[in-house]
Amino acid sequence: MLRWALIFFIVAIVAAIFGFGGIAAGAASIAKILFFIFLVLFLISLLSGLLRK
Repeated sequence: MLRWALIFFIVAIVAAIFGFGGIAAGAASIAKILFFIFLVLFLISLLSGLLRK
């Protein structure tokens, strides 16, 4: 999932360079949402691993 967030972030940067503001904003918002989902899932797996021991 982090890979998809990075892909959308790169798409947003490329779109911003070429002047496509709407596409850049959309890709950046998708990247942000995917990053936060990844972060939440990572923290849940980290906590579950610590509670197992």
